[in-house]
Amino acid sequence: MDVSTAAQAPTLRVAHERFVTAPQAPPGVRSLVADSWRRCAATDVRADGGRLPSLRTTSDELAAYRRAHPLAAVLPLFRELLGDGAADDGHIFAVGDADGTLLWVEGDFATVGRAEAMHFAEGAMWSEHQAGTNAPGTALELARPVQIVTGEHYSSAAHAWSCAAAPVRDPATGRVLGVVDLTGGASIATPPAFAAVRAAALAAQAELAHRPSALLGTDTWAPGARLRALGRDSAVLETEGRVLRLSRRHSEIVVALALAGHGVSGERLAVDLSEREVPASTLRAEMTRLRAVLGPDLLGSRPYELLRTAHTDFGDVADLLAAGRVAEALARYPGPLLPRSDAPVVVEQRRSLEQQLRGAVLAAGDTVLLRRWVGAEWGAADASAWLTLAHLLPGGSAQRAAAAARARALDSRPAVPPQVAPHAAWLQRSRS
Repeated sequence: MDVSTAAQAPTLRVAHERFVTAPQAPPGVRSLVADSWRRCAATDVRADGGRLPSLRTTSDELAAYRRAHPLAAVLPLFRELLGDGAADDGHIFAVGDADGTLLWVEGDFATVGRAEAMHFAEGAMWSEHQAGTNAPGTALELARPVQIVTGEHYSSAAHAWSCAAAPVRDPATGRVLGVVDLTGGASIATPPAFAAVRAAALAAQAELAHRPSALLGTDTWAPGARLRALGRDSAVLETEGRVLRLSRRHSEIVVALALAGHGVSGERLAVDLSEREVPASTLRAEMTRLRAVLGPDLLGSRPYELLRTAHTDFGDVADLLAAGRVAEALARYPGPLLPRSDAPVVVEQRRSLEQQLRGAVLAAGDTVLLRRWVGAEWGAADASAWLTLAHLLPGGSAQRAAAAARARALDSRPAVPPQVAPHAAWLQRSRS
């Protein structure tokens, strides 16, 4: 069952406190929520609400992105179905893309303002990986409608809110285009609110079915497999309406095959995946398990290859950089590629993409982009970026002085020998 009620708030608060202290499935919490909490505990999301979702785009970038997004065509429908009565009820509705970036947040004026205080705002990333358990993010993670009330949110910053969300699919391909969400108080923690958001998603899909396929965008929305592996340790593969959360080992294999773009031999794949020798029989057994997950119509053998074009989030960022669209590339970059993987092919691609993005940001000479870079976890310790930012800020400004001080502090840190963890064999990792 995907519906909860606000009456459970006291029980949920206690359960949340117990989970934060000892991450085990506490009693009184739906399995859907407990599973999400466990996923969040393996990320950098803070349960105490101390790390709010980051804003991924500037207003100009967001405006251009929204105009080109397929869900722009059904925004009037969402306003009619979910926006009417928002002022009386005190709720807001949001529409996000398939990666969890909020594109539109509208409704009761006062509620919009309160939501912005916790960064539930246009341009912010509300994927589960970035914001913890929440209706739009968890609906995208599971590719089905969900309702999250009060203390079911992983981040305590959202415990005063309830929300219900449903993914919106391309009616021609079944691919998830984005998500529609209702957020507010007690009235949203009800079955009617959950039913309303599901009905709105279905109505949007019906509306899109009557529109020319050209309106559904560029290659980003083309049929095929969609692979998301940036900023997450376990990749998500979406194909023909199915959303598959891959284990860490399977994530590395699928990323390697997507990067190859063609069939590869078992020997080549083994080298890509591990610095240690992998017996052919062991690799074949692992590929058999992966084929059981993906299906024989998606994974081929002899040679190993993906049988459907894989559109990847890391490929999107690389393409945007190649086109000189640095701001859009940075906005689409939620973090490094499979950050905990030590598979050689992943490590090489991760470093290459981050170096390209960093270089483009520094070369752009744009203070907005530099602020976003140093404000992210992967750029916070980049002394050169801080120094570049300081040089671009107005002379004598407090911001310039702060950026210069940060650059000096990073440069003056004592050299610490890097702690190189031994490369654990990828085949020996526990299956997730």
